[in-house]
Amino acid sequence: MNISKIDLNLLIYLDVLLREQNVTRAAQQLGITQPAMSNGLKRLRELLSDPVLVRTSDGMLPTEKARKLQPTVRRILLDLEEALNPSGAFHAGSSERVFRIMASDYAASTLLPRLLSRLQELAPKVTLDIMTPSDVTFHDVEEGKIDMAINRFDDLPLSFHQKVIWSDSFVCLTHKDNPVIHNWGLDAYCQSQHVWVSKTGFGVGLGMDPSDVAKLGWVDEKLQNIGKQREIRVFTRNYHVAIQLALAKKMMVTVPRRATLNYRTNDDIVILEPPFELPEIKLDMIWSPLLHHDASHIWLRRLINEVSNEPDNQPLS
Repeated sequence: MNISKIDLNLLIYLDVLLREQNVTRAAQQLGITQPAMSNGLKRLRELLSDPVLVRTSDGMLPTEKARKLQPTVRRILLDLEEALNPSGAFHAGSSERVFRIMASDYAASTLLPRLLSRLQELAPKVTLDIMTPSDVTFHDVEEGKIDMAINRFDDLPLSFHQKVIWSDSFVCLTHKDNPVIHNWGLDAYCQSQHVWVSKTGFGVGLGMDPSDVAKLGWVDEKLQNIGKQREIRVFTRNYHVAIQLALAKKMMVTVPRRATLNYRTNDDIVILEPPFELPEIKLDMIWSPLLHHDASHIWLRRLINEVSNEPDNQPLS
């Protein structure tokens, strides 16, 4: 292949097509028509002597050759962009960039409202595409399809860049009419009916077994270590569903302190310190090395760091 005959636009088309795996969405990302994008795919197939994308029961998927090319193409384009724009300038005020962020419901309700407020002020044309942990995989982040993932993670690939956004402590939340609050302590906690909530990492979760303490997480492991066990009646993967259920049925829920921010004006809520020691929860931001030097990505990471350090307006309990 004579590299002098390669149209640079085809590399851009290939990069976007492999990220979106959809001709229509790729065309929208590039601001061109679908026929123009289809023609670009046709030219790529001729250039590479490969289908690039093939239709399957799961939609359009890249071929093996295309998957191998993807990180190289992405790196070439980022290096070229950096070389042509050595100042690393990102014009936030006029940018129409779409940032795709995977965020747990905890991160989405505590961090992202602050971020959105700053974006409306500094980058009013920027769009956020918020995804849940079940929407993406580590592979999506690694390939740069997702700009970043914000959650707490038990294990991470070594190739990822990572930053701790903040640490948070746990609190117990219940309805003011729950009688256990009048004799609060470890025995009262264990005798309460609990809503369990947890979701880490990526992918679709599996059903919970109440007897499998090893898989129930920090709270139940700590209780087991001191010879105690709580009575779990509901399992959920959403912090705010858990809080609403606990309030409605006068049950107990143990959640990160910041998750209670949106409820602090509710007079029916009582927030209590756990009657036993629990570790802090860390909220992490991870991203692909392919995006590490991208000017717009650097700008967003710095902004997220700024808003994460803003003080809360009111005490949580």
